[in-house]
Amino acid sequence: MGSRKHASRKRRLNKACKQNSSVPLWVVGKTRGKFRRHPKERNWRSHKLDI
Repeated sequence: MGSRKHASRKRRLNKACKQNSSVPLWVVGKTRGKFRRHPKERNWRSHKLDI
């Protein structure tokens, strides 16, 4: 991440990066495939962040 950002902006971008991860496979197995997608998952091309 670039150094010319405010700390608060870096924090928000870092949180969005963590939220963008997929559901772990053990969760998919435990719920028998009921939860396959994370509801806050987004694609970097199709949905931009409002930061």
